[in-house]
Amino acid sequence: MFLLKSNFATKFLRWACVGLMLVVTARPLLANDLVIGKTAPPIALNTLDGKQIDLRDLRGKVVILTFWATWCDPCREELPLLSRYAQEHAKQGLVVLGFSLDTPDDLAQVRAVANSLSFPVGLLGDPHVPGYGRIWHLPVSFIIDRDGRLVDDGWEDKDPAWTADRLDKVVTPLLAPAP
Repeated sequence: MFLLKSNFATKFLRWACVGLMLVVTARPLLANDLVIGKTAPPIALNTLDGKQIDLRDLRGKVVILTFWATWCDPCREELPLLSRYAQEHAKQGLVVLGFSLDTPDDLAQVRAVANSLSFPVGLLGDPHVPGYGRIWHLPVSFIIDRDGRLVDDGWEDKDPAWTADRLDKVVTPLLAPAP
């Protein structure tokens, strides 16, 4: 009987150590510097038409950073909604930046999708985004207010895909003129 408990304890401890090692070694891959209410980490979009849009230059605007890919069905469903919303609220100071996780080999497909959108798109290039962590699930978006502060951390969203209702609850209030 003691031997049985000892074997169980040994196996349990071994698996617990393996699990702890996985958590410790994987954590840096998923780590980010995102804190709601604090300044959002800098990021720049290199657009498909060769321009660069730096988040730091967008102070005074409400910004949605959205990460997507042509092979991601939920992304493809969400993009037209974000495009319409961006177009409807551009005069209120909304900017959407679309970062595609596709590779340069898929540029034709990315361009086809981008041509149907009202906001700028670029290839991300590397899924490890300083300050935002490794982009490991899609879609994921981050909302930044007019003062450059993070308002919505996409990693914390239980259902990361945007809906019209969610945009109205999270983003629309940020677009109201200052009192």
